[in-house]
Amino acid sequence: MNKPETPKSPEIQEIPQELQSIFRRVPKWQELWFYQKSEVLYQMTYVFCERFLPRHGDRTVDQMRQAARSGKQNIVEGSEDGKTSTALELNLLNVARSSISELRLDYEDHLKAHHLAVWTPADARFQPMQDFTKVHNKLAEYEPYFMRWTAEEMANVGLTLCYQVDAMMNKYMAALERRFVEEGGIKERMHKARTGYRLKQEEQLRALQETVHELEQQLAVAQAEAKHWHDAYDDLRQRALRAYHEQQAEIERLKAAQGG
Repeated sequence: MNKPETPKSPEIQEIPQELQSIFRRVPKWQELWFYQKSEVLYQMTYVFCERFLPRHGDRTVDQMRQAARSGKQNIVEGSEDGKTSTALELNLLNVARSSISELRLDYEDHLKAHHLAVWTPADARFQPMQDFTKVHNKLAEYEPYFMRWTAEEMANVGLTLCYQVDAMMNKYMAALERRFVEEGGIKERMHKARTGYRLKQEEQLRALQETVHELEQQLAVAQAEAKHWHDAYDDLRQRALRAYHEQQAEIERLKAAQGG
């Protein structure tokens, strides 16, 4: 197995204040690495049981398949329910962790019961397996090996994936708990949304009231200026009329003087 570069793990992104709503934004479960690995575990476990366990009379087959399926399905359900309830999401993720732990024990028991090695860092095969599983999450990256690995190889890969899924889920759940403490549950988000809406409405009302007050002041100034110009016009008109009448009277006087 070649050792590719280790990509950065996706994290829960902070939601801008203006985009927050009563429904939590959650990562797409299809993109969660621990979900992708859980899907690999389910499909690999199915093949493992087909290849290395009896088809009839061994309850381990049903137990392993059910544990693998429960781990995968509860991650999906938890992620979907997490849009409204962090508590429910955490509960279902805990169920998924328990199922993955059961599967891990089944792989360990198989290795011990069949006198196969549980690989440790001292084993030359351990580090290449670690390097491969750390950076490969997709089912398509594992399927070519399902019919080539021995029982020992497949069981050790299964063990490693179980440990990795558990570690990733622990980190993810710790982030969920921190977010829950900071943001609260749906009741708190509903209260925050209602309060935010009322505050926004009050701000808009205050802004409109201030605008109306400014317009009233501008109108008063305009009316005062209009009155000033109206009074000035009336004064000019009166003076013009007086001048006109005086001119007419002077003309009449001059005509009368000429006639006399």
